[in-house]
Amino acid sequence: MDFERKEHYGPQDLVEIIRLLRAPDGCPWDREQTHASIRMNFIEETYEAVEAIDKGDPELLREELGDVLMQIMLHAQMEAEAGRFDFDDVCDRVCKKLIYRHPHVFGTAQADSAEQVLQNWDELKKKEKHQSTAAENLAAVPITLPGAMRAAKLQKRAAGWGLGWQDTAGALDAAHRAGERLAGAGDPGEKQAAAMALLFAAVGAARAAGLNPELSLTRACEGFTAAAADAEAQLAAKGGFAAQSEPDRQSLWRRMTEFPKGEKPFK
Repeated sequence: MDFERKEHYGPQDLVEIIRLLRAPDGCPWDREQTHASIRMNFIEETYEAVEAIDKGDPELLREELGDVLMQIMLHAQMEAEAGRFDFDDVCDRVCKKLIYRHPHVFGTAQADSAEQVLQNWDELKKKEKHQSTAAENLAAVPITLPGAMRAAKLQKRAAGWGLGWQDTAGALDAAHRAGERLAGAGDPGEKQAAAMALLFAAVGAARAAGLNPELSLTRACEGFTAAAADAEAQLAAKGGFAAQSEPDRQSLWRRMTEFPKGEKPFK
């Protein structure tokens, strides 16, 4: 294969490497992939990049960002082969988007705060995507987002139309009513509806408190996992969880789910 090895490679080198991998005399595996077949790879690589960010590991982040970029290049190459667009077109589109949505930098608009920038961004995005109604604006939130993240995004957009709980107390009141509804529900359908209302209100309460619901839940899972491991280690000489009485296990559960105050809120 006609390929020049280098000491240092750049973006166009990656474009060429991906093209060669999918060429007739390239890699059989890469050649047979489709958008759908590597969809989960894209998600996994993105989560691994996010984990590198959470760990504060720049070397790992460099590697994982490369893997995410590789996925982008693969999808762009598939479209180039189909004659629809290529990686240059992807870059062109995002550059034009950034210029359009930052008129305070590339134009004459004024934005004196980050909040004003975000407000302008949202308004320009609605105009760009021809979203003139609340229904259109809400429907544009991807259904593939994790549940808590999607609920928070929907609530944020609804707030832009004057809809939603006014404060934390309002959301907590809705959560309380949903909890009572769930406790008294009989048939599965009613239980499901009550659970939906409870979870949606819980997301609203976290948002109203200025927190990121998805990140808060993620950290809760991490905290619970660590607390369970710690409790199990302490009970190893006493037969573990199974050897404890039911009241003791309930006490352990309460302690494992009473999360300590963190160093900073998850926003």
